[in-house]
Amino acid sequence: MELLFTDTHTHLYSEEFENDSHQMLQRAFDNGVKRLFVPSIDSSYTSSMKALQQLYPEHIFLMMGLHPCYVKPESYEKELEWVAQELKSNTYYAVGEIGIDLYWDKSTLDIQKEAFKKQIQWAKQHKLGINIHCREAFDEVFEVLESEKSDDLFGIFHCFSGNLEQANQAIRLGMKLGIGGVVTFKNGKIDQFLHQISLKDIVLETDAPYLAPVPYRGKRNESSYIPIIAQKLAEIHQVSIAEIAEITTNNAKEIFSI
Repeated sequence: MELLFTDTHTHLYSEEFENDSHQMLQRAFDNGVKRLFVPSIDSSYTSSMKALQQLYPEHIFLMMGLHPCYVKPESYEKELEWVAQELKSNTYYAVGEIGIDLYWDKSTLDIQKEAFKKQIQWAKQHKLGINIHCREAFDEVFEVLESEKSDDLFGIFHCFSGNLEQANQAIRLGMKLGIGGVVTFKNGKIDQFLHQISLKDIVLETDAPYLAPVPYRGKRNESSYIPIIAQKLAEIHQVSIAEIAEITTNNAKEIFSI
């Protein structure tokens, strides 16, 4: 039986793939990674995202959103208008990646919060899930999520790197945890409590080309590495990799309404 995996977060349009994107995608398909969800960063990548999706319509599914690192005082309002228009006029499977990043720039916190909140509200209007980016900003992200808490708030906490308490808070707020290469790192820490998180609350992701799992750590990441992450989860939960593939793919289908 062929295993079917889903990569819920992969930047396939990254410049790092421009020389071999088709070979990279074929490796993913050959490894059973048949569904790939592509987050938006800002409007400059929309056309290349759509071009990839048109080449592989059965495999590639797009999100739309403004990444917090691209929330800039001089451009964020125009960028948000673009997101709003795209959500109205095209098919997207989630609003993302959105959130708060205080690693690169703390000065934009207020407008990052504003952009995050607004995009959550649009997700609810369109009955879509959200895909959350959170870096050094758990308190701030949870503050916004708590203020928007409702039955129609759901999604994925991408690249989850918090503790058990934060994991449970995210799940209570309707989020599944996006687990990627960090789970294979010696200092990743999340492997220490993931056995306490139900598999129904977990999805797989790579965040390619970033955060490659061991043994590729430090090199370019790609979606074909999803089974490595699945194998680590299988060890943590003491189940078969087939069970990980089935449950996490079903979880992704539920979030993205596929």
